[in-house]
Amino acid sequence: MSGRQLVIGTKEAAPFAMKAADGSWSGISIDLWKRIAEQLKLDYRLVEEPTVQALIDGTGAGKYDASVAALTITGPRARLLDFSQPFYVTGLGIAVPSTSPSFWTSIINTLASFGFLQAVGALLGLTLLVGVLIWLFERRHNEDFSGPAAKGIGTSIWWSTEAMTQASTGYIAPKTLPGRALAVLWMVVSIIALAVFTAGVTSALTTRQLQGLVNNASDLGKVRVGAVQGSATIDYLVGQRIRYHSFASPQDGLKAMADKRIDAFVYDKPLLAWIVLQNFSSSAEMLEVVFDPQNYGIALPLGSPLRRELDIALLEIIRSDWWKQTLFRYLGEK
Repeated sequence: MSGRQLVIGTKEAAPFAMKAADGSWSGISIDLWKRIAEQLKLDYRLVEEPTVQALIDGTGAGKYDASVAALTITGPRARLLDFSQPFYVTGLGIAVPSTSPSFWTSIINTLASFGFLQAVGALLGLTLLVGVLIWLFERRHNEDFSGPAAKGIGTSIWWSTEAMTQASTGYIAPKTLPGRALAVLWMVVSIIALAVFTAGVTSALTTRQLQGLVNNASDLGKVRVGAVQGSATIDYLVGQRIRYHSFASPQDGLKAMADKRIDAFVYDKPLLAWIVLQNFSSSAEMLEVVFDPQNYGIALPLGSPLRRELDIALLEIIRSDWWKQTLFRYLGEK
């Protein structure tokens, strides 16, 4: 490497790689590379690519001696490239609209949720079970429940439903001791069940109003999700069978979310948080969750002779006070 100017690929990905109006570069990854180059006495020049895929392809083809940006180390990429030791551990983050969804939207999403349908199914199941048991106890002793099985069971289920909702008129009632004992038990249980059910629905509606439609990664399958085409986020969404809308950039996705075309946007958390803070603070906010852990590294062509020296220098630097100060300056991390 001595005597030759290295060609280093990069791509704008604030706050890891940022290009100023005068063409100069800064950011976490850029500052790290400058520190490594200074320590190893490397001569280099930076070349910009428009997309991450172009950066990956160029490095894999030997066009660049290294690529420095916010490059996630993944299995498919590792087949095409070598990577340095990870210098930053992060994960995916979720941006959501800063305004709460409408009340009716919250109601519809709550009523369509799996938990709500489970609760309704449980109440209906108990009502049917009690109705059938009442019919078995009363069919030979109570003319209200006698006659053909279909008529008797239908009457029993109707009585069970009235008893559960406390709407019974009293014209139809069990007469046998087992029937009346079950009726008393069912009335008490149904009062408690309905109270718990009502409290649960109210709590869910309140939570959705206060927190929005998406509160963690498990909610992504229920809403319209956006992601950057070709990013590592796509691998996660595909693996989780989450349908998504693809965008050319995070900015495009966040604009779509502001226009209510999507409900959430998923991307590398530090990059997404930076973009939201700088340009979309009035229309979007970040959730606290971090999922699908990821490592950022410096990409190198396969078999690069630079890798060993670079790894040693990188490992020394990321354990230094300088690195802690750098992360604090850009991200506020202590």
